[in-house]
Amino acid sequence: MVEQIPKTENIVIKPGFEARYKTLCGANYEEFMKYSLSFLRRSIRVNTLKTSVLKTKKSLEKKGWILTSIPWCKEGFWIEHETGRRDIGNTAEHALGFIYVQEAVSMIPPIVLNPKPGELVLDMCAAPGSKTSQMAMYMNNDGLIVANDYQGMRARPLGINMQRVGATNTLISLSEGQRLRVGGFDKILVDAPCSGTGTIRKSLKTLRMWNENMIRRLAGTQKQLILHAYKMLRPGGELVYSTCTLEPEEDEAIINYLLEKHPDADVVPFDLDIKRAEPVLEWDGQKFDPRIKNVLRLYPQLNNTEGFFVAKIKKQK
Repeated sequence: MVEQIPKTENIVIKPGFEARYKTLCGANYEEFMKYSLSFLRRSIRVNTLKTSVLKTKKSLEKKGWILTSIPWCKEGFWIEHETGRRDIGNTAEHALGFIYVQEAVSMIPPIVLNPKPGELVLDMCAAPGSKTSQMAMYMNNDGLIVANDYQGMRARPLGINMQRVGATNTLISLSEGQRLRVGGFDKILVDAPCSGTGTIRKSLKTLRMWNENMIRRLAGTQKQLILHAYKMLRPGGELVYSTCTLEPEEDEAIINYLLEKHPDADVVPFDLDIKRAEPVLEWDGQKFDPRIKNVLRLYPQLNNTEGFFVAKIKKQK
């Protein structure tokens, strides 16, 4: 059961948006809009660099917090309070870096990338650091993460969050991702800037800002980012591309563009305990590479989350 955000019945949906999402969602369009205009469940990830899942779960439960396991992330929990309070960020556990407030589907890209201790990893668009800190946790602070972002104002919370969670294997850089001049990475995460149509339930202004020109402009940047990231991978290295948008031009079309430019790239399948939608294999008259069937497309109504997109790419040589 989901709770509708007040006054959303007065929101005017742009005709172009409605037509597009009726095409994408088909008979599920009304359900898509119902979930997009409802409150998002709060979720946290326990930071095992500083504590254990069991210890932190018990600590929070003693204070009246109710934790429900997120099926695809063993450190992740949906969280609510028996009194209805929502300020999990005001707890001692948060201040001490024992937990990170993170949306449930945002936990997926680091899980899929699966960075190992000792590896050289790039987080190309890292701020504010939820995925960076998650990767540092999986690496147990062994190896190196280059956590990059393009704007100083965004890098500040990134640095603060890395200190709070105790991520000591992280080097913060300030650059446009496509201008980085390093290489030989074992793993790269491109959590690309996007139009954010998966995040409507967290930011209703997305509906007001939505337009096709913005989508085309962002897709141009995303193409640059993924091509440059691929060049920086070592042979045999892996790349995860993710967005919080549901626009095919920013999702499947970007992966298709990479496959056209680099025949040695492959789209790697991955299993998660999650309900997933069929990927878009044809859009706006263009047929995509059939290997794109291996990507993950998530609509909000499938798992009561944000909408999300994830693809895993392997550099064969």
